Amino acid sequence: MAKKILSKSKKTRYIFVIGGVMSSVGKGVTTSSIGRILISKGYKVAIVKCEMYINIDAGTIRPTEHGEVFVGVDGIEADQDLGNYERFTGNLSKSENYITQGQIYLEVIRRERNLEYGGEDVEVIPDIPNEIIRRLRIVERKQNPDFIIVEIGGTVGEYQDLLFLEAARMLHLRNPELVQFVLVSYLPIPKTVGEMKTKPTQYAARTLNSAGIEPDFIVCRSEFPLDKKRKDKLSLLCNLEPQDIISAPDANSIYEVPLILEKDDFGNKILKKFGLNRELLDLKEWRKIVAKIKNSKKPLNIALVGKYFSTGDYTLSDSYISVVESIKHASWQNHRYPRLHWINSEDFERNPRSITRLAKMDGILVPGGFGKRGIEGIIMAIRYARENQIPYFGLCYGMQLAIIEFARNVCKIKDANSTEINRDTKYPVIDVMKEQKKNLEEKNFGATMRLGNYPAKIKKGTLAYASYASTGPVMERHRHRYEVNNGFRSELEKNGMVFSGIYTKKDLVEIAELNKKIHPWFLGTQFHPEFNSRPGDPQPLFDGFVKACIKRVSKS
Repeated sequence: MAKKILSKSKKTRYIFVIGGVMSSVGKGVTTSSIGRILISKGYKVAIVKCEMYINIDAGTIRPTEHGEVFVGVDGIEADQDLGNYERFTGNLSKSENYITQGQIYLEVIRRERNLEYGGEDVEVIPDIPNEIIRRLRIVERKQNPDFIIVEIGGTVGEYQDLLFLEAARMLHLRNPELVQFVLVSYLPIPKTVGEMKTKPTQYAARTLNSAGIEPDFIVCRSEFPLDKKRKDKLSLLCNLEPQDIISAPDANSIYEVPLILEKDDFGNKILKKFGLNRELLDLKEWRKIVAKIKNSKKPLNIALVGKYFSTGDYTLSDSYISVVESIKHASWQNHRYPRLHWINSEDFERNPRSITRLAKMDGILVPGGFGKRGIEGIIMAIRYARENQIPYFGLCYGMQLAIIEFARNVCKIKDANSTEINRDTKYPVIDVMKEQKKNLEEKNFGATMRLGNYPAKIKKGTLAYASYASTGPVMERHRHRYEVNNGFRSELEKNGMVFSGIYTKKDLVEIAELNKKIHPWFLGTQFHPEFNSRPGDPQPLFDGFVKACIKRVSKS
């Protein structure tokens, strides 16, 4: 790592990242990449996501509506971008790294009701932007970073973004030498025209100007790199120097983006504008990760069986983005290229014979979820994996459904079920936690699940122990209300189920697997291991799963 650079006085600097033209343009990856670049130069970075919706957190939003709910170590249910922040920077996300407009209004109204404004009238401006700034200052105090990179959700020009932009403008007004703005915009290439068009980005920059903000940099996303003509045009019409127009063409992997941005010396340009010394690039370890990705060419066919995959006619992989990235991390680490097959479990319910398509898979993974829809199809897939010796990995609901399948078809408890699926089942092998019953009765759903980090003690001689190489406690993140019913544990164990990870404080099952004499690799977790995987450092259970998939390929 490069030698630490110190400014004349230790002050936290802010970089606001704002989107232009359209959503899903890569703003979150750009934000993460800026963080990675500055860390490589020896700086301490914190990243904050500002969301414009009125929800207090992302926990009550459907995955197909807004992508995966990412859980922080302290239990915050946040936007999926926090996952990328962690994977790129290694920083752990906490509640202060996630701000929604709902949180802001709730706090301002609470303070008004408590007479904390001293009898003054409370107004949208400046009181809402001041509350946003107050929360950013909390990150300063708690994490003491050199840089706070703030990604503002949505797209410039949307009404909901105005108050976050106003907070950024106010911060810049007070300390212009400590604040920069990065506009991430898209340059389309219409097929009928065949030319890269700058006009949408011009409009985005002018719209940002109307909020009192001039960008310091424009990161230009497009299918291909920008040419000099496009850079010069944007420079003239958006009031920037040509070198401050950064080219960000499409990449095969998101992990290439820091290297792509550094082709334009982006990190040193940021430092120069802040009046900091320029440093030589130090992304050696990151380059090794990208090289390993590019050199992983042998395919591994992995089926993801679930139900949050589609939005209209499209597959929405963002519903399980951390799972997808974790599979990639483990595959690349083992010199394999993951070929993911998205399978809607309802297909098996409509056509049971179609289950045989799983025979071509090297491994089967069932991610987390909620509710009744598509459940019987998932159970069919789990049974197929068990009976045909295909490596199986179940996450949260994927573990619970594996318990149900095993209870029904091996323990012969025909009507075994979860009370989430059938409240009146006579054999609730999966049941709601006692402390959760009141929440469900009172419809108190928001931020009331078992959330965040909990320890698990690992049993020796198990698949889990082989992966973790430890008896624990290992710390993993949770998001659920239902647990394995301890009243059925002895019956399940008698038939070959092994409970290899336990939260000893409350005697709760964290990991369940099949005896290795029954199946080579069949394991489920009550927690979400995908939140702890990193490129170059895959989560141990994902690594174990991929190794089992590779072993199956070598035997075929």
